[in-house]
Amino acid sequence: MSRRFTPRQRHILAMRSGGACESCGNPLPAHFHGDHHVPFALGGPTTLTNGRATCPKCNLTKGKKTMLKLRDWQITAHDKAIVFYTAEDGDKHFVVNAAPVAGKTKLACAIALSLLAQKLIARVIVIAPRRTVVDQWAKEFQSVTGRHMMKITGADRLGGPYQSDICATWSAVKDLQDVFQAICQESSTLVICDEHHHAAIKAAWGTSADSAFRDASYSLILTGTPVRSDGGRSVWLDQDEFGALQHAEAGMFTLTYGQAVELGYCRPVIFHRNRGQFTVTLRDGQVAQVASDAPPIISAGSEAEGILRQAVDFHHLSRTRTWEADGLTPRRNSYQLSMVTWASDKLDQVRLEMPEAGGLVIAPSIAMAEYFAEIIERHEGVKPLLVHSDMQSAERRIEAFRHNTDVRWLVSVGMVAEGVDIQRLRVLVYLPKAMTELAFRQAVGRIVRNYGPHDQSRAYVIMPAVQQFDEFARRIEDDMPAINAGGEREPREKLCRACHGCNELGASVCTHCGTDFPKREVFFATCACGALNRVGEATCLTCGADLLQPYDITLAEAARDGIISRGVELPEEDVRHAETLAPESLELIRRAESENQLLASILRTFPLELVPALARLAADSIVAKQRE
Repeated sequence: MSRRFTPRQRHILAMRSGGACESCGNPLPAHFHGDHHVPFALGGPTTLTNGRATCPKCNLTKGKKTMLKLRDWQITAHDKAIVFYTAEDGDKHFVVNAAPVAGKTKLACAIALSLLAQKLIARVIVIAPRRTVVDQWAKEFQSVTGRHMMKITGADRLGGPYQSDICATWSAVKDLQDVFQAICQESSTLVICDEHHHAAIKAAWGTSADSAFRDASYSLILTGTPVRSDGGRSVWLDQDEFGALQHAEAGMFTLTYGQAVELGYCRPVIFHRNRGQFTVTLRDGQVAQVASDAPPIISAGSEAEGILRQAVDFHHLSRTRTWEADGLTPRRNSYQLSMVTWASDKLDQVRLEMPEAGGLVIAPSIAMAEYFAEIIERHEGVKPLLVHSDMQSAERRIEAFRHNTDVRWLVSVGMVAEGVDIQRLRVLVYLPKAMTELAFRQAVGRIVRNYGPHDQSRAYVIMPAVQQFDEFARRIEDDMPAINAGGEREPREKLCRACHGCNELGASVCTHCGTDFPKREVFFATCACGALNRVGEATCLTCGADLLQPYDITLAEAARDGIISRGVELPEEDVRHAETLAPESLELIRRAESENQLLASILRTFPLELVPALARLAADSIVAKQRE
């Protein structure tokens, strides 16, 4: 269809408007413009129903605001959504299931703009996962539509300045159901649900969303993971008996991660299984072997057999902090250091071709994040940026990392996940507490965003060699185009961080601007054959011997930072205190064995670290009774 209105169409538009500009109301000049309600670049047809007569000034001013550069997939998805929404009958829930960083936010804003231009809606409400994502939505929405958004998060109270369009967090919806319901009942509204998996039917957010937005004119569901890892249904979406998403084909657009890589929107990712072997020394002198590629070897009848089999597996041990003799310095031979060493080398490699590249560590706890930060500083000589929920300035620190390309690493606990886009991230150290595919895919999505038209980098994930993670990674790899799957490519030259000039790999100073290339000490380990290998090598490059060294951990260390028995989790301070009281705890168990067999049988099922806590609880109960 032509972009230009025919002379007959222009005549009808001018007659229909009564000879006045339909934007400012002034008389139409002889050379008036035939304008599209929905811009032609967004799929708007050149028809009378999508046309109006305007003066040149109004049309050109409007054009500057609405002209968008959309990717081909965004244009196709936009057109499909508008056709679906404007059909006579049927469901008004349109689903966009697209890979992370493919551009779902911009697409949604373009769809909203078209519906606003056609006067099919008067208001837009966006529901996003967290405050930082709400801020990103508000900026993008204003950029595309020219309209301001009122931002509401779970910590906010209602108050001005009030805006017609709203962006809120999923957590805020729960307490404002009546507000959103009233808006949807009063005005024709488009509700955009970002990261829709949050709206589980059985969860509070899903129930709130259904109540608040049931009367919305249209719903646009955005997701990269439409099926929840726990198998739960999300509101407005159905699943088949195998858990796959079931939705009308006309009401859905899908762009897989593999397609996004092939189109150049995302970078291909390579997964590194960080193997390891732990020797856990028990109090009775026995040793339990826990390796990444084999089931634990635990002596039958040992004092910790039950504990180890139930709670101490490889993933748990990989999240265990170990210290030097001073109890303050991270151990030089630690599993986490092996992850950091490999990741640091990969980041060095990526920064040869992309000097801005950064790395992300996803840690399971604040304590482990601080531990990682110290390891990275000791290994690289530079402090990483640490962010977690207990920091009031966490969001500002993330924003600073986004722009300060001198900072190589960002260490996070639950702060850099869905919807947080930092284009320069390329290396991920993944050591989470949760082991869900949803969390895994979203974490991988943080490091695959394309940095520009000339970006040929690879993304790297360093993760514990755990079967579940292997399966998640395999499904992502299976989706990638064969030409990119697993493809390593050695850089042939390096770019200067200051001027981006090309230099030989061995250059110490940029030949174009004189900037020094950073240097870092390389550490080596000696193989049994006498050959030196860089620390982090899995096998000897000379003789092929396995260089994997066991990580020695005591039972007390294995019990730290996680569940040790029966779902009980002990803070680090409690464990250390319990160690100092171990003799008294053993004496308590011996006394129980001679005086109360029932009590003794119960205490024998407890790790020694729990005995002081149990005794303290009993003492507190006695004191409370006496006070009564």
